[in-house]
This record gives sequence, C-alpha cells and structure tokens, in this order.
Amino acid sequence: MAINAQYQTGSYTKTTATLSAQTMVEIKFSSQDAGEAIAVYPQISLTSCEVSSGRVNYGGRLIATLVYVGEDGKLCRVQKGAEFSHYIDDESLAPSQRGDCKLTCAKCQLKRDGSSYVVAVVADASITVRDNAQRSYIGSLDGAICKTESGKTYSPVTFSGESEVEDDFDCVAEDVLVPAAQALVTDCNVRAGEVEVSGEIYLSLLAIRDNVPVSLDRIIPFKCEISCDEALLAQRAACRAEIKSVNVNCKVYEDKGKCGVEFAATLGFSGHFFEEEDVSFIEDAFSKDNELSLTFNTESVLVDTDTKVYSERVNGLCAVKAKLDYTCAFLAAALPCVEYSRTDDGVEGSISATLIYEQGGDIRSTEVNLPFSVKLAGLSRNCKQISAAVCGISFRQRAEGECEGEAVIKITACDGEVKNLKYLTEVTEGAEKTPVQSAISVYIPAAGDGLWETAKRLSESPENIQNSNPELSYPLTGKERILIYRAKN
Repeated sequence: MAINAQYQTGSYTKTTATLSAQTMVEIKFSSQDAGEAIAVYPQISLTSCEVSSGRVNYGGRLIATLVYVGEDGKLCRVQKGAEFSHYIDDESLAPSQRGDCKLTCAKCQLKRDGSSYVVAVVADASITVRDNAQRSYIGSLDGAICKTESGKTYSPVTFSGESEVEDDFDCVAEDVLVPAAQALVTDCNVRAGEVEVSGEIYLSLLAIRDNVPVSLDRIIPFKCEISCDEALLAQRAACRAEIKSVNVNCKVYEDKGKCGVEFAATLGFSGHFFEEEDVSFIEDAFSKDNELSLTFNTESVLVDTDTKVYSERVNGLCAVKAKLDYTCAFLAAALPCVEYSRTDDGVEGSISATLIYEQGGDIRSTEVNLPFSVKLAGLSRNCKQISAAVCGISFRQRAEGECEGEAVIKITACDGEVKNLKYLTEVTEGAEKTPVQSAISVYIPAAGDGLWETAKRLSESPENIQNSNPELSYPLTGKERILIYRAKN
C-alpha cells in the first residue's frame, strides 16, 4: 500500500539573526562651558531600529552631563546631547523582518582636547532580528503505522512601549547636580490586551549640601501597562526596561535646609511572551510492506517561567586611579554603574563610581572600581537574561593609600524552561519487505523494549501485539516469548 502523507501548516515567529556592533560617539565641551572636570555622566537611549535588505540601521541619543569646578570654586554642571546612527550588514536581513535593539554604554572616557573636554562613549548595540515563518509537518500518514504524541508549539510574541514615572520627595540638600538612574523589571505578566510590568528605578543623586558635594540614593517603584493586541491569556513574560530620559526639578526650602525634588522619567520597555498551541505529532512510523526513511525537524525554545530577584551586599578593596592618602577627605560616591557576566552559580564583575574628595582645599575626583563575585541561590542554567543595578555605594579609607568600598546590587534573572519539539516533515518509501509466510511466529525480545519498539521490529501494529499477548508487561525483561498470529489469505 502506497504511503500518503497529509500535511499541516501554521505560522509562527522565529529568530533569524542575533547581531552586535559598537560605535563611538563624542561630545565636545568648550573651555567656556567647563572648568576643571570632576565627573561625567553619559545617558544613552534608542531612537530607531529598522531592517532593510542586507542591513539593519539603528540610531540613538547620547546626553552627557559634565560636573566641573567653576571660577568661584563651586561645583557646576553643563549638559549636551548628540544624535548618532550606525548599521550592521548581514545577508539574511530583509525588509519584512523586525529588529529589537538594546543600546548600552560600554565605555565612557573624558579627555582633554586643548582647552576643551571631549566625552567619548562607546555604544554597544545588541540586535535580535525576527521574522514570520511557516511550520509544515505531517499530521497523518495513510498506509503506515504511526506513533503519535501530544505536544505544544511555541511562537514568540514581542511587545514594546513607553511609560512615564513620577515621584516627589525631599532631600537634605540645596541643589542636585546630576541624577543617574537605572531601571530593573522585577515582574512581568500578560493580561487581556496588555502586559503589566513592575519594577524599580534606582536613583543616585550627586547633590550639594552646605556647598559640599554629597551622594543621595532613592528607590522608586513603578507599575506600568503596555498595550498589546496579541495578549490574550494570563501568563508570564520577559521584559527589560530602559531609561530614555530623566528630568529632575529642585525647589529649595531655605528655612528648612531641604530641597524638594520633582522626579520624572520616561521608561522604554521591550519584551516577549509565547503563544502556545496544542497539537498532535507523529513521533515515529513504519510500514508493513516497505522500508521507510523519516525526516524530522526539531525546535527548541526557552519559555519564561519566573523572574527571580536578588539583593546582594558586596565589599572589598577597590582599584583607584588617583593616589590617595590621609590628606584626602572622601565626600561623595557618585554615578555608580555595574558591569557583570554570568558564572556557573551566579555573576561576577565590577562596580565603578566617581569618588569625589577634598585635598588641600581643592575638590578632586577619581574613578574607583569594586570587583565582586556573588552566588545566586536557585539560579537555573537555563537563565539567560540577567540584569543588575547598583542601589547604594560608599567608600572609606581604612588604611592610608587604600580605598575600601561597600555596595548593594539588585539583580533580576528571567528563569525559563527549555521546550523541545520534534515533528515529521518528510517520508520516503524504500525497498519492499519480504513477507512472512508462516501463520505463527515466535519472537524473543530485547530487555527494555516497549510495545512500540516490539511492534516496529515485528512490522505489526501495537494493537495486534497486545491482543495476541495480553499477559505481557512493558518494558520487557528479554525473557518473554511473543507469539504473532497471521490470518491466511
């Protein structure tokens, strides 16, 4: 009997490319803009990402804030912005595809250019390109004996959006020079028609109190709803948050010695969840009459199951660029950021910050790096998306010439479960099998064989094997004797 395959098709979204690139962005501050530089804070945000034939174009905005010592010896600030664009070439790219770009500041350098300062930033771009695709598989196979299994297909659904976060609070300071902010998503869930995102903004303020620089920290919680037409059933989602803009307005209460702060930030969100569909797949097949060659396709996806949140305190000796001694009075630990990488049981990396100190009546600064390595309990090997932020750092000089640091790191990890899918895509008939002429056969199985393996070896249906030998229990021990009865034509 000839084999007749019936195919089923379905649409899904697949990742076609994962690309990365770096670009240098520079902003120049003239001598009229700034005196002796104390600190610089770069803020990068994405403005566009478009895929065309063989190329993906992306653009961003860099805002650099420079803190400097003015002519009167007081700290001042100046801010400038610059737009930039770059591209990545890849033969697989097409206009129908969609790109998800993550921009980060990989390195920031402040250098002299004559009497001016140049802020040079290396912007890292990580782009995931997705496209619509068709999944085709054999749903039924006439003329063959098939082993079918129930399974699920998974198709990622992406979402993105922006939201405003506001907060009002008082701080004991006369003015705020630089607000530095990092955002982490601590929970993300799909609801009907929307995705609900919760998290925290870790705000670090370089402020002035009694004409002296100080650093102030604040944690601002947020909960936002992102519209998504494809969101139907309640489920988990993975999401990242980006600070696109920060605005801080200060109102000084001279009689109270306080500063009223109005904080406003624009957050950009980008994430995904998976649509599931229950289907039946042919796992294996054979024919009584012919040898069959089966071709399978496999898919593997990491489905998000949970977001783990860790708060880790780290401390130790720091690497310092400047030469410090007991004549240095530490004033502020400003503009902290963290670089990290995954280890087998946690993360490791370094926290960098600008240490502002007074020496000989002058305000000075230096870059400080605090290395760390932390174990994260319950962190799965399947966890790929890890984010971290600094929510408080301080430095002290325990021994002359040494700088000791202590910081709190907030870490979020999107845990997941690997789902593997195998389905039949092609069947080719081979040589005819030699028919068995005897009315009865005795078969000695191998230990561990199941009903399907036994039926396949005997080219008989599992139902015939079961009906002929109802006393058998699977898996077999290898000591059984299986009888096969055949009706005579």
